[in-house]
Amino acid sequence: MKPEWESAAKHGDVAAICAMLEAGADLNSRDSHGQTAIMLAAHLGDEAVVRALIDAGADLNQRAKFGLTATMLAVVSGHEAVATLLAEAGADLGLRGSGAPGFADKTAADLARERGLEHLSTILDPGSPAD
Repeated sequence: MKPEWESAAKHGDVAAICAMLEAGADLNSRDSHGQTAIMLAAHLGDEAVVRALIDAGADLNQRAKFGLTATMLAVVSGHEAVATLLAEAGADLGLRGSGAPGFADKTAADLARERGLEHLSTILDPGSPAD
């Protein structure tokens, strides 16, 4: 991941992201931790950047360390609106984390439930009845 792309994702610079995309930036490039721009923005709870990256066609199901997706990163950081946005955009909610005991074999819904985010866990659980 190029430093200017990472900086724009981390600092909520939607205009810079759009300009870089028009110039051919790699939408799904990864940083040194294996995270994409949408993962960085989801972890920070930046709805505007997440929405811009969804609209640009970012891969919502890329996985970083411990198998975490952008949706899972939003959940573990407590960003319910971003996690919901990713779910509504079509993120695969059946994916499970790996590796670390806190994430191994857990879905985004499981992570939400563990954090007491019951309403969010219902939204993120593909097997639960709709509200």
